[in-house]
Amino acid sequence: MGIWFEIAVILLLVVLNGVFALSELAIVSARRGRLMAMQRAGSPGAAAALALAEDPQRFLPTVQVGISLVGILAGVFGGAQLAGPVGEALAEIPGFAPFATQVGFTLVVVAITYANLILGELVPKQLALRDPERFAVVVARPMAWLSRVSAPVVWVLSRSSSGVLRLFGAHRPQDQSVTEEEVKAVVAEGAQAGALEHEERHMIERVLRLADKPVRALMTPRNDVAWIDRNAPPEEIKAGLRAQSVTRFVVADRRIDNVVGVVAAKDLLDQALDGAPLSIARAQRQALVLPDSLPAIDALERMRHDPVGLALVLDEYGSFEGVVTTSDLLEAIVGELGPPDEPEKPGEAIQRADGTLLLDGMMPSDELRAQLDLPALPYAGTYHTVAGLMLALLRRVPREGDRIVWAGWRFEIIDMDGRRVDKVLASKEEAAGAV
Repeated sequence: MGIWFEIAVILLLVVLNGVFALSELAIVSARRGRLMAMQRAGSPGAAAALALAEDPQRFLPTVQVGISLVGILAGVFGGAQLAGPVGEALAEIPGFAPFATQVGFTLVVVAITYANLILGELVPKQLALRDPERFAVVVARPMAWLSRVSAPVVWVLSRSSSGVLRLFGAHRPQDQSVTEEEVKAVVAEGAQAGALEHEERHMIERVLRLADKPVRALMTPRNDVAWIDRNAPPEEIKAGLRAQSVTRFVVADRRIDNVVGVVAAKDLLDQALDGAPLSIARAQRQALVLPDSLPAIDALERMRHDPVGLALVLDEYGSFEGVVTTSDLLEAIVGELGPPDEPEKPGEAIQRADGTLLLDGMMPSDELRAQLDLPALPYAGTYHTVAGLMLALLRRVPREGDRIVWAGWRFEIIDMDGRRVDKVLASKEEAAGAV
């Protein structure tokens, strides 16, 4: 019974070592958001787990003291109590008597080390990594109690370690907030694990990009704005309504540079249904004015309750640059809206049968970067479209037929609209070279 009791004591110490190892990794690896959700749901150990995770300087030394103490006890007890009986058993084997004690001691050390690695380290840590929050709430309160009991020892060790760190010039790091890249990594991990749908992942990533976009990156440029002269006669107004599919028009005085307001097509339709002559002056409304450098996420907040749903975008000199609508901001988050058979809109990338991409010159450059997995764009911030990227790469006015090889892609300008880049063909450089 003596030797079995000694084996049971050593196994108990090994299991205790595993509890410490599991506790350390579970609390350190547990996600705070998940623990907070469990706390709101009434989990009794979640609050203790959060407290330990917030103050690792108090918790980790306690665990390390426990692991070290258990390891020392297991080694001393095993070598002192088990090596002798094992050596005596080996001495009865013919030929083992001269070195039975040394072999017995070696076997005991190997057995204890193996058991400690499997039951005291690897298995507990694997369990903690697989479900850290569940184990964290189980062990948090016992570990918190143990931290209070061992506080004097931990204080001495903490002061000692801090003194050694100061000798090497190391200081306690400031708490770091979660970065956008870390959020994107978590979202990608969630999508890979199946917790997020494909479209949900892309929607979250678009929301994150929206905060980095100025409103001019989403606006309809002035050259493409549908507008009506404030003094236009009824027949000209009717022709404009028939020619355009938009629901709101910019009102200008003789030319697009002199913007005076906006008018809704519905208001003009109401006039026609009432039998009154069409009048821009009676239907004209004041529009929200936004600077072109305003972040798109702030523009969305300002336009949330705007009855017109259209804002005029001005540059730093007060010149009219274009318009942005609530639909533009919404599509930046959820993607293009409209029936599936609707013709492609400006700013889209079309996948062709040969694997190349047909890019619209007005496509946002950040969407192109995300779609093609491009590195940081040259002169980023000075442009926001594919056309601007072509200008930045060429460093001159583009011409039809220009080809640019950059970041493993070949871009060929295949259509110009005056001086503006209208269409660009993109292909992988290897594929392009094989043609």
